[in-house]
Amino acid sequence: MYKSLAIGTRGSQLALWQAQFVKGQLECHFPDLEISLRIIKTTGDTIQDRSLVGLGKGIFTKEIENALLKGEIDLAVHSLKDLPTELPDGLCITTILKREDPRDVLITATGFPLEDLLGGAKIGTTSPRRKAQLLCIRPNLRVVDVRGNIDTRLRKLQETDLDGIILAAAGIKRLLEPEIITQYFDTERMVPAVGQGALAVEAREGDNRIKTLLAPLNDPKTAAEVTAERTVLESLGGGCQVPVGAYATHVEDELSLIAAVCHPEGIHRIVETATGTPDAAHHLGKIVAEKLQNSGATELLRL
Repeated sequence: MYKSLAIGTRGSQLALWQAQFVKGQLECHFPDLEISLRIIKTTGDTIQDRSLVGLGKGIFTKEIENALLKGEIDLAVHSLKDLPTELPDGLCITTILKREDPRDVLITATGFPLEDLLGGAKIGTTSPRRKAQLLCIRPNLRVVDVRGNIDTRLRKLQETDLDGIILAAAGIKRLLEPEIITQYFDTERMVPAVGQGALAVEAREGDNRIKTLLAPLNDPKTAAEVTAERTVLESLGGGCQVPVGAYATHVEDELSLIAAVCHPEGIHRIVETATGTPDAAHHLGKIVAEKLQNSGATELLRL
């Protein structure tokens, strides 16, 4: 068994919170374990002056995964929505922690909800998925790219001519007070990103000691939900920079899955749903992906 562990993480305030949270959970179960954090800057962190669309998959994970493969760290903590569905050879997801609120939220400068914003109001987001679904709801809004961590985006809302920004509820609740949120989007109205709100721990395949240490942190319900969601994305051939959303949730003894694919400018949105058993989460994701493809999703994703 390990006597010490090194956790790899990005250096943002939210990423550090997430890594510290996993560290604290491990220390509760293994109080004699010495755990350190190693901050690793990723491609996505270094590019701050332009959109990340078109840069490919893994822009927030590749450098961390390279350190993991080299043995420089023992495990990595990721926001699951940043983790590509196809992992490098030799790595695997060992643990999915219980998910925080998966919804997207709107924060406006005036405190007005989306329905009360004037036509032409300027909303900031870097997510093609959020932009497309927002324009489906309110095509008369202007959507602009706003990069940076949560604090940076909130400061831009206060100091620039932005009327609002869209963020993940999970990040706000982990770092700030939820009272700053103007409006929560229903998950059917704006389908969340795949894995949004969930944390994933990545490790080397075959490292059974790490898997044993991490086993108490795994949440089977969240793991089934995100398996269905990630299967949709994998089947469609998309990544975190395409206008695809998928969200699964437990309803009594069944798993309910909704997924959406949008025209980049919100002109058209395809939504499909299905239910199944949690132990067949992968199959459920395949079913919904096939329904999306049959409804024209493949053509939308080529735009």
